[in-house]
Amino acid sequence: MRGNRRLTFLGPGSPLSFPDPSESDDEGLLAVGGDLSPARLLFAYESGIFPWYSAGVPPLWWSPNPRALMTRERLHVSRSLRRTLRGGHFEVTFDRAFSKVIQACASNREGGTWILPEMMLAYTQLHQLGHAHSFEVWHHGELAGGLYGVRRGALFAAESMFHTVTDASKVALAVSLDTLFRAGTLVFDVQFVTEHLASLGAYEVSRGDYLAELARATPRSVEPATIAVALEGWAQRF
Repeated sequence: MRGNRRLTFLGPGSPLSFPDPSESDDEGLLAVGGDLSPARLLFAYESGIFPWYSAGVPPLWWSPNPRALMTRERLHVSRSLRRTLRGGHFEVTFDRAFSKVIQACASNREGGTWILPEMMLAYTQLHQLGHAHSFEVWHHGELAGGLYGVRRGALFAAESMFHTVTDASKVALAVSLDTLFRAGTLVFDVQFVTEHLASLGAYEVSRGDYLAELARATPRSVEPATIAVALEGWAQRF
């Protein structure tokens, strides 16, 4: 592990640039400040960087080592989850209620949230521009779970998920993962491995390997219409 490098401080409206992630230490904090404009956010994701910070501090930009990924082949679907997926209890939609999903992700987190009002506004703008997407899980007509993330080419960077009904977030993750890879996604990024994500098949790769996968994925095209078509018939695939 390298020693901490000097942080880059970004002023308001500063040029769209970040330090090279490969030169950072394993913690991966690269820069402080700047803004959450669509252009800066998209440039960050294309560079393997994401914002993550708490209220009262400026944006912090990260590219940690290792990085966590998921693939359709390594997704672990337990018997009980498979029964849930096949049971017809949930409806899954794509981009039907992005604002509700991100608001629910922010409000359903114990101990506070990093999804601050300015983050919700910034990612909603990305959604309106066609770069951020949500998968919604409905139960008896009510939003019961979901996730949202950022799409850049064949990269999908999953940001957060929530549930109010048991297993609804697992359904959102399993169905979105299957759907996105069927649509042509090459990299499904979940940033960090948690115990919960590990139980579903998340695994770690080195930052160098992640950046190499990213370089292969971002020039490709995966369109929202293709994702919507790939979602059809999802329950029969589990």
